[in-house]
Amino acid sequence: MSDTEARSFKYDGEVKPGEKRQFRYEVSETYLGDSVEIPITIINGDNPGPRLFMTAAIHGDELNGVKVLQEVADRYTPKDLHGTLVLLHVVNVPGYQAQQRYLPIYDQDLNRSFPGKSSSNTAGRIANQVYERFISQCDLGIDFHTSTRNRTTMYHARADVDNPAVERLADAFGTNVILSGEGESDSLRAVASQDGIPTITVEMGKAHRFQPALIEKALDGVESVLASYDIVPEATRVDPLWRKVMGASEEKRWLRADTGGLVEMEWGPSPLVHDGETICTITDQFKTEEHRIEAPFTGLIVGVLENPVALPGHPVCHLVSISAETRDEIEREIKNGEFDGYRSYGQRWMSQNGPDDS
Repeated sequence: MSDTEARSFKYDGEVKPGEKRQFRYEVSETYLGDSVEIPITIINGDNPGPRLFMTAAIHGDELNGVKVLQEVADRYTPKDLHGTLVLLHVVNVPGYQAQQRYLPIYDQDLNRSFPGKSSSNTAGRIANQVYERFISQCDLGIDFHTSTRNRTTMYHARADVDNPAVERLADAFGTNVILSGEGESDSLRAVASQDGIPTITVEMGKAHRFQPALIEKALDGVESVLASYDIVPEATRVDPLWRKVMGASEEKRWLRADTGGLVEMEWGPSPLVHDGETICTITDQFKTEEHRIEAPFTGLIVGVLENPVALPGHPVCHLVSISAETRDEIEREIKNGEFDGYRSYGQRWMSQNGPDDS
């Protein structure tokens, strides 16, 4: 078949050009021998083009991406597409049902199990089914995540920008902040990218909930990718006013508590903090001892503790450094009310100076 003709997408079944199919695909069994089935949507366009996969809930309690994929599945039809969308709505079904991050009982991390093996443990077998049947047939991919419990993360992408194909995809998705790196060697993003399927991870907000404004932002990012790769030629591309790419050699740091106690966040009302500013205080139960955590450099808070108690060593916030030029652009956005930050996207604003938007 020539490149000018649309192709069928074949797994155990077949989705022909011009078809949209929604089904559940068995990847494992329960203790009772019942099927564990992943909900999947495949929309195969009338016209030829790239195959884009999207995955959500590889960690079972990370829900924002589940809603993103539901909306994408509802929004596009074969007539819209020059190519194919492969949507794996909930990859970690056992974790999703238990509303926990890892596969239950053995606490196996599905996102440290790719590409998996058919003779491996439960996580490896599920990863192998997902990868061989669906991911390996695609041309590029987006893997949606949130922070883990008791934390929140700024909307950003993780991508190996030293790989030009991955850099193009991250640029097309259009987040302000990109954390660059290959990722863990057995994560879906790293394995797919190494196999010639450029893939990015999108981090967005909190576990255990839907955050509508973040979801809308991600849907804009998906549309931007569809536009950039001519999968939906008339779609709209996202062009952020500023962008910060954090390379592996650039400074980024998890700031950790040195004492146990009650955490009070002091930063805000934007996640831009300057060198020496107080990010939070940690006090004992009697409020007789106070430990202040200050910014060691000017940067953006891209992840933050939400649990108001901490032990020594607990991560309190994830800070990434920025240049003076980026700082000036962010400050202009703050002044104009257009800053791409937590308050705009329905996350709790961790400051006594601002409202609680959770």
